[in-house]
Order: sequence, then structure tokens, then C-alpha cells
Amino acid sequence: MKYIIASACLFLGFAGFSQSNVNEIFAAGIEDAEKFTDNYLGPVSEGALYSLANGWYNTADAKPLGGFEISIVGNMTSFKDDKKTFLLNTADYENLQFQDGSTSKLVSTALGDLEGIGVFVEGEFLGISSREEFDLPTGLASEGINFIPSGFLQVGVGLVKGLEVKARFLPKIDNDEVNIGLYGVGLQQEITKLFSTENALPVAISAVIGYTHLDGTYDFTNTNVVDGKDQRIDVGMDVWNFQAVAATKLKIINFYGGLGYVSGKSITDVLGEYNVRSGPFQSETYIDPFSFTRKVSGMAATVGTKLKLGFFRLNADYTFAEYNNLTVGVNFGFR
Repeated sequence: MKYIIASACLFLGFAGFSQSNVNEIFAAGIEDAEKFTDNYLGPVSEGALYSLANGWYNTADAKPLGGFEISIVGNMTSFKDDKKTFLLNTADYENLQFQDGSTSKLVSTALGDLEGIGVFVEGEFLGISSREEFDLPTGLASEGINFIPSGFLQVGVGLVKGLEVKARFLPKIDNDEVNIGLYGVGLQQEITKLFSTENALPVAISAVIGYTHLDGTYDFTNTNVVDGKDQRIDVGMDVWNFQAVAATKLKIINFYGGLGYVSGKSITDVLGEYNVRSGPFQSETYIDPFSFTRKVSGMAATVGTKLKLGFFRLNADYTFAEYNNLTVGVNFGFR
């Protein structure tokens, strides 16, 4: 259970956020805290959307009427080095300054591993000069983690004329800190089954469309990072995947590939009460301080293979996109 909760936190970017010193970020003022948090967590949201988009198919050969397949699908979404950092220019911030006098430099996102980057905020509080110094948070790569995981159960059922309906879900994880669940629906239409010569063709060709929705909440009120109450992050994600798929039609081992388009949106709300304890803004209290949105869209190409041994099937594929992804599926089905 602890591993599942940790994976949920990692997937939503909660791990990186909760490990950072939120109090120190709020010490820079609400505008600077919002700008930094958006840049810091944004790449995790993008990677999570690409992760959710994967795993909709393992063949182009749609199931016949009454055929079904139940799958356990796992994704590991990798990220490039340019997603580990962002350029922080102090001219874009009202109060945040680098301790070494730099005006701009690369700093870590929640995916990165840059450490020891010192910043400060200074101003007056009740007529007295106040200066607060702290280090910016590092990210998941500093812990040796270089992927974003996701996993779910998926079911496919064959209807008529090469049409297959699919559904996916993640049984809700709900404890004192994490609440996360997802669902999705999809359709696969095998084009080759619409022609009378389909049995003579060595390959199957399909069109696949899939939609996935995820809701997640992470409550970090008890972390003692910053005074306040009901401190939490709410995340909502919606992602579509449109694919053209081709696959061989052999009895045991088959190969498949797809080319298509991914489009998704993530909304992250930072909610609760936050009381700044130090620095020039130490008298400030922020309620439900901010929300930010990330959108992704782009082409995706997939290559994979599937092993079929009776009712047991095993597949693996790799998707090339803005965030590359490895999918592994354990499947049980009947044609």
C-alpha cells in the first residue's frame, strides 16, 4: 500500500511539491509563489497527461462479437533533460533574487536534480528591514527517479463489424493523504473487417480513439511545512488519443504500430489556508491561493509486440512523443 500511495504522489507531482519548502516559496509573496509553482510542477502535469494517453491497444485485429480481453496495463513515461529545468529570470519576479547576484539561471523543476540554488527575499515588515534566504527545491531526479508511472485495469469487448468498445479504470486509492482514481472509454474500429477480402490480408488496420479522466487530491496539512489548515492540491486531467493502427495477424507472436495525435489538459488547484511565518510577508495569510492549467498536444508513434498463448497474452510497446513511454500489458481474453 505504501508503494501504491508513493506512486500516486509521484504521478501527480505531489511528491515534488510536498518535499519542497512551501513556506519558503510563499515567503516570496503570492505572485512569485504562483509563477514559480507553475513552472516547477508544469512538466510533471505534462508527462502525466502523455502517460494517461497510452495503452489503448495491443493489436489492430478487433475482437469478434462476444470476444473480450481484460488487461492490467502499466506505463513508465520518461522525460528529456530539458524538462528537468526551467530558466528563472528575476526580472519576471517581483521579489525573488539569487543569492550569488545572478539575474537568471536554470533551476530545477519537480522532475529535476539541481540542488543548492540559493535565493532571497527582502523588504520591510512593520518598518524593520527583513531578509529571508532559502534554497529552491530540487526534484525527482535527485532521488534517482527518471520516469512517471501510471497503471489501470482495462477491458475490451467485441461488438459487430469490427467494432470494439473499451473501458479503463483505476480503483480509487483513498487514505488520509491521497485520493486518486481514473476512468476512460475508447472505441476501436477495424477497417479491414469492413471488406470481404479481410481474411486474405496479412495485416489488420484499425482506427482507435480513447478518452481518459483522472481526479486526484493530496492533503499535506500534517506535513508542518507551513502554518494553516486544509492544505491540499487537487488535480483534474482529461486526455484524448487518436490513432491509426496496423498489426500482423499471426497465431502466437504479432507486431503492431500506431501513428496518431494526443491532446490533453490538466488543472491543478492549490487549496487551503497558508500563513507565512517569516520574511517581509510574514503577516500574510493566503486562502486557496492559486490554480494553473497545462495543455499538451502533439504527434505520437508506437511500435510494439504481443505474445498470445491461449487465453493469456503479454504485450509491450514503446511510444515516441514529447514524453516517451513504455507500456507493458498482462492480458487475459477470449476471441
